[in-house]
Amino acid sequence: MSSDPWGRVDETGTVYVRTADGEQVVGSWQAGSPEEALAYFERKYDGIVVEIGLLERRVKTTDLSAKDATTAIGHLRQQVDEHHAVGDLDALRKRLDALVATVEARREERKVLKAKQTDEAKQAKEALVAEAEELAKSEQWRAAGERLRALVDTWKGLPRLDRKSDDELWHRFSHARSAFSKRRKAHFAALDAQREEARKAKEKLVAEAESLSGSTDWVGTAARYRDLMTEWKAAGRAQREAEDDLWNRFRGAQDVFFAARGEVFAERDAEQGENLKLKEELATEAEKLVPVKDLKAARAAFRGINERWEAIGHVPRDARPKVEGRMQAVERALQEAEESEWRRTNPEARARAEGLTGQLQAAVDKLRGQIDTARAQGNNARADKLAKELEGRQALLDQALKGLEEFGG
Repeated sequence: MSSDPWGRVDETGTVYVRTADGEQVVGSWQAGSPEEALAYFERKYDGIVVEIGLLERRVKTTDLSAKDATTAIGHLRQQVDEHHAVGDLDALRKRLDALVATVEARREERKVLKAKQTDEAKQAKEALVAEAEELAKSEQWRAAGERLRALVDTWKGLPRLDRKSDDELWHRFSHARSAFSKRRKAHFAALDAQREEARKAKEKLVAEAESLSGSTDWVGTAARYRDLMTEWKAAGRAQREAEDDLWNRFRGAQDVFFAARGEVFAERDAEQGENLKLKEELATEAEKLVPVKDLKAARAAFRGINERWEAIGHVPRDARPKVEGRMQAVERALQEAEESEWRRTNPEARARAEGLTGQLQAAVDKLRGQIDTARAQGNNARADKLAKELEGRQALLDQALKGLEEFGG
């Protein structure tokens, strides 16, 4: 008979293992010596020890599920309980019991963690739903659409809840997305309709603009183009491609008209500038007739100047009042000289001459006062114009005074 601290072999070849409950039969050994029998069953014990060690490490260091761990423990416990090994089986049972406690603790930890994760996932999904429902009301179509797509990706990354809760939240989430999509589709459909109306309106504006491009009614057509531009802005925008094409045609038609008008106006301005120089020269020539010394000669000279004046075309509008005013002042001076001459030769003219002299003196005094006022106000152009007129009035006054002297002679 052979034995060691944990087992023995009797004379019949039966192998026993010692446990806290007494000896237990391990098996029968007939193939060799008792030492070989114990060594064989001790190796089986060592194999169980290795398996338990491996399971302990897997439980501690991997995400082995509690179910799989429990199944593995049961398999090992069965091997220990069947007593087919020689060694400290009670120690192995204790290790397996401790492993069961560890697995149960891990199970509870995972249960708590899963509950926490589920709660966090529910809160996260509720937040996603709330944001989606708020975005469903938005009119920031691009930004809100992009954000909703990002929320879907976020949703997919969250763990599932219980089926009822998950389905209810997903239904609200999906409904919000659908509501936004429906509103956006309606908005762009209405926008497309508006743009189509704008395109039709602008087609008409372009057609009219193109029909006017060859017009030579510079004032009327320019005014109509301004009205067309106002109508263009009020029509709204068409689809991008149509808008660009229509605008290019509209602008091109205007450019043709205004380029032609610009050329005509440039020629006209150059011509009118030359006309102004000629009329200024004639005005200077006419002004030399004042004061009038020889009325008949002055009148004849003025008629000749005026004929040349009328033969000259238009001058720039802003220069017209000044140059025409100079000629008118000379003409008034001639008329007043003629009247003065008539009064001088008329037997009844003395009284009228005296009255005229008083009127002319008053007019001269008034003009001097107006000139002083204009210069004080810094209006030199008006002052110069009045000074020219004063020269004519003063000449008439001098003639009237001379006429009175003649009446007195």
